[in-house]
Amino acid sequence: MKELDVLSAKARTFLRTAEQTLSAGDYDSCASRCYYAMFLMAEAALLTKNLSASSHRGVIRLFGEHFAKTGVLESHMGRTLNHAYDKRLIGDYGMGASISQEEAEDLFAAAQEFFEKVKNYLDRWMNREAGK
Repeated sequence: MKELDVLSAKARTFLRTAEQTLSAGDYDSCASRCYYAMFLMAEAALLTKNLSASSHRGVIRLFGEHFAKTGVLESHMGRTLNHAYDKRLIGDYGMGASISQEEAEDLFAAAQEFFEKVKNYLDRWMNREAGK
């Protein structure tokens, strides 16, 4: 499915940007790019179940319901996505609050793990679909 490849490629680009902003000390931007990388991967996963949502909260909710809570992916991944959303809001809109270096480093590691685990799921799903 071409949409999955497009979303995965964009998420990978966002992870590279997150790494660059982390190295540059721009922790707020790092948090934002980490979240969006995860968000795009969550959207891709939802497409495998013919699901979509019109809001960020909707994507997070559906991802939790259909992937984290069902055991398709590890249960902590829903919480990780939700946590990243909260950090992105601070990074993008926080007045008087910002993301620390430690928070950015932790979020970057979490985003890399999230990307890899969802990518593995997508690859398995595409292989099953190709075998039909």
